[in-house]
Amino acid sequence: MLTSVKEAIYEPIGMWLPEDLIKNGTSQYVQGVELPLDYNNAVPDGYELIDLPPSTMMIFQGEPYNDDDFMEAIGEIWEHIEKFDPNIYGYNWAPEAAPRFQLAPMGYRGYIEARPVVRVN
Repeated sequence: MLTSVKEAIYEPIGMWLPEDLIKNGTSQYVQGVELPLDYNNAVPDGYELIDLPPSTMMIFQGEPYNDDDFMEAIGEIWEHIEKFDPNIYGYNWAPEAAPRFQLAPMGYRGYIEARPVVRVN
């Protein structure tokens, strides 16, 4: 459905929303596309527009994998992220600042996930 939105700036992503962005009766995990600020066309059924604040993200990308093994590839990146300390680069995790997101798991490019961070003063 989301790939049919011709104004989308990039490919569809899956997002884990911070608590303050989750509406009652909806899920923490959502899917969407980035749209231009002046977008004024119809929104596909079951979707809605939300504005997200600007944020800084750390992007993690795994090695290419066999498409049938996508769950293992995701698990490997999640394990790496859990051990990773963004403070060595001058950042802290900021899970309430913005959604964390994943690109569609595609073996040829490796699993890609982004986590929000804030600069340490």
